[in-house]
Amino acid sequence: MPTRAMWKGVLRVGKLSVPTTLHAAVEDAAVHFHLLHDEDGVRVRQRLVNPVTGETRSDGEVHKGFEISSGSFVMLTEEELASLSPEPSRDIRLHSFVPRSAIGPAWYDRPYYLLPDGQDEGYFALAQALSNRGEAGIARWVMRKKQYHGAVMPHGEHLVVVTLRTLDEVLKAPKVEPMHRAADARELTMAEQLVTALSGDFVSEQFEDEHRARVRALIDAKARGKKPK
Repeated sequence: MPTRAMWKGVLRVGKLSVPTTLHAAVEDAAVHFHLLHDEDGVRVRQRLVNPVTGETRSDGEVHKGFEISSGSFVMLTEEELASLSPEPSRDIRLHSFVPRSAIGPAWYDRPYYLLPDGQDEGYFALAQALSNRGEAGIARWVMRKKQYHGAVMPHGEHLVVVTLRTLDEVLKAPKVEPMHRAADARELTMAEQLVTALSGDFVSEQFEDEHRARVRALIDAKARGKKPK
């Protein structure tokens, strides 16, 4: 489990309130490159350039604009955007419970470990109850000036919360023609035999990015002065 909390809040449902800490459950492991000038190897910088005049502009000379039609923008100031931010809070409020199967995979965004912060009265009971019922708690909270929706679910004896996408982000599934007939006994038996033959434990070591590993091996080889294969 991660040791450093990225945020602290209070999980609230009914009369239950439990101090909790939020820990990242995933991290970006992509290989990131810098852009270097090929003649002297110096890192190049990206600048804000006016495409009409070719002149460089500073951050203070540019503003945010939303394009409402081709070439027509609504300009927004930082003050105007800041005034729309949600009220700060440390509460993670569970307002309903639903079957975990009711949340389609397209809704899930980013997982976090949700751990007790000292006082754990009710925390483990809630995790056990959700596990027994196969349900998730639907929560709302504000973190770093942004409102989140999430699903609180058991993970072993502890809880995780997965942020959920908003309604306008989730696309409807393409229309699929229904089965013209039910699978017959022979087809169903073959499918079940195939599933049984490949059934086993979840092995996390199988989930590696082979391309990233090859890129890192190339980088390591070149760093040691070896000629890469």
